Amino acid sequence: MRKLRQRGRSDLPKDTKLMNSCDQNLNCCCEIIELNSRIQGQLFGILSLTAQEGGHYAGVETIKTRFLPWLGTCFSNSSLAKPNDNTISLLQESLEKDRQLRELSASREREIQQLDSELNSTRVQLNMVQQDLVETEMDLEDTKTKSATALLASEDEIIHLRKQLKSLQAQEESRQRSLDLLTDYERQLRTLKDEIAVLSAEKSILQSRRCRSRSPSPVSRCSRSSSPVQKELAIVPLSTRLSTISRKANLLARFSDAYAQARLEAQSLLKRYIDKMETVQRIIYIATVESFHVAKMAFRHFKIRVRKTLTPTCIGSETLEDIVMDYIVCHLDLYDVQSSINDVIRAMNVNPKISFPPEVDFIIISSFIKEICCIAFAMQTLEPPLDIAFGADGEIFNDNKYRRSCDSDFTAPLVFYHVWPALMENELVIMKGEAVTKRGAFWSSMRCINRSRSRSLSPVHHHCNSSRSGEARSRSPSPTKRSTSRSRWLASSGPLRI
Repeated sequence: MRKLRQRGRSDLPKDTKLMNSCDQNLNCCCEIIELNSRIQGQLFGILSLTAQEGGHYAGVETIKTRFLPWLGTCFSNSSLAKPNDNTISLLQESLEKDRQLRELSASREREIQQLDSELNSTRVQLNMVQQDLVETEMDLEDTKTKSATALLASEDEIIHLRKQLKSLQAQEESRQRSLDLLTDYERQLRTLKDEIAVLSAEKSILQSRRCRSRSPSPVSRCSRSSSPVQKELAIVPLSTRLSTISRKANLLARFSDAYAQARLEAQSLLKRYIDKMETVQRIIYIATVESFHVAKMAFRHFKIRVRKTLTPTCIGSETLEDIVMDYIVCHLDLYDVQSSINDVIRAMNVNPKISFPPEVDFIIISSFIKEICCIAFAMQTLEPPLDIAFGADGEIFNDNKYRRSCDSDFTAPLVFYHVWPALMENELVIMKGEAVTKRGAFWSSMRCINRSRSRSLSPVHHHCNSSRSGEARSRSPSPTKRSTSRSRWLASSGPLRI
């Protein structure tokens, strides 16, 4: 308006009065209304932005106290021509809305206060949790520091212990090398001692044989001295005892060789006269058992004679038993093996398990009996002595003592007959024997024994074999026949192996 007026004034001369037409005034009023509406639009926009910055419920009081009454007065002034009823209803509605707004704002304020209190408590808890977290982090750092320190200390200890272990291992290796050297020296020393003992034993045996060869006859030698032990006592040193381990190994090897070679040789000799393999194997087994029994008896008698002879001359720190065993070990050649062979054959002739076949004489296996007697006699000098296991036909098969022969019934629990005895050391099995198992073995063995007894005692059997009376032998040979067979056997057999 001012601009229009100034513009109109500038156009008119100074002396003329300013007079606007109706159209000009209307146009000016419209412009003013338009400008006012624009300003009001901008103000309402500012009001809206300001209200949005406060949230949903901020500025409610200001709007109620200032803006709404102003709007009410404006609308009331503009509508003076309307009736009073509309004004009263509008006032009631505005008051009702005002009351609702106040209640809503009061409830919202209470919710906001409650949320503020919860937020404050949550912040307090968060602060406490943060403090706990900080303390936990500090504790963790302390624990890490302590663990690192302990780990370093443990690593140092481990390194130190490893060094000690290496030093101890080196010491142990040096000691082991020294022990190995000492063991080698001891082994060499034992070997030398054994060789010395063997050489001394051979020397004493050669000296004893030379002394016996100088004497005119065995009868005169026996008349001059009460026992051959006294003659050999002066030349036998006590240091000639052979090593028990080496002698035991030698005897075990000889016993194994007797099973593998001498037994088969005796078996082949018997098979020339006897066709039944069972009878042949029974004869060899009984010969082995009787040889051990006779050799043990001969060893006892020989030991008694040596003890009686050495008792008056026992001088020194060694006991009489050691001296006696030393002498027997060094003089195994004094064992009268031929007498034992005769005793074994005599026992076999009266054994009921093997019938006495007239077509064969047990003297044909005398070399086998001789070897077993020598082995059994030498085994009695060991400590502890070795012996064979007791075996009976029809007993329960013991897998720890025997192995089954190839022609056995491997499902049978009983022993039909034994082929080779087991070698024992006290209660311990050193070598397994061999046995034949068969079902019904006990009754078969009983029938075999009864049949052999009836055949050997029947007069018909002797009558039928009367034509072969010149060839048959008695079960107990006479001394003349025994001496003749002994001399013939000595002439045919070689030197005795000890």
